[in-house]
Amino acid sequence: MSGRAWVFGDDVDTDVLAPGHLMKLPPEQLALHCLEAVDPGFARAVQPGDFVVAGRNFGLGSSREQAAVSLRMLGVACVLAPSFARIFYRNALNLGLPALFFPDAHRVARGDALEVDAVSGTVINHTQGWQASATPIPAHLMEMVRAGGLVAHLKLRMAGART
Repeated sequence: MSGRAWVFGDDVDTDVLAPGHLMKLPPEQLALHCLEAVDPGFARAVQPGDFVVAGRNFGLGSSREQAAVSLRMLGVACVLAPSFARIFYRNALNLGLPALFFPDAHRVARGDALEVDAVSGTVINHTQGWQASATPIPAHLMEMVRAGGLVAHLKLRMAGART
């Protein structure tokens, strides 16, 4: 995966990712408001394949899966952070959005060109010229992510069992 970095701080909560007062909107419209409280231009400027790089405790707050759905709908390839709220982390993987524990997230600047391998945990910052390690996503979870998330993965497995 290769793309630009969008950098955010610590404690980005699910209400910033998917604002509660807009939860009745269809997912495509809700995604257009993702992170607007901290970066009003993010949803319109992020490109498919870009990365969200954040500080500690990314995705704290309510368990709304729309937070991960919004990032995925915008084309975010992966979220990199030193730590995640437990429920957000699981929702992200269940919805096909890779999330990597990355202790060196603080070294990344907005707009840096990154290359990320979720299986090996390799993060290359082409702009600054360094490479670091993230915690790789285990193979069985990466299989689920590649399938598009838990439901898609289970459908594939069930279809295979019937043939």
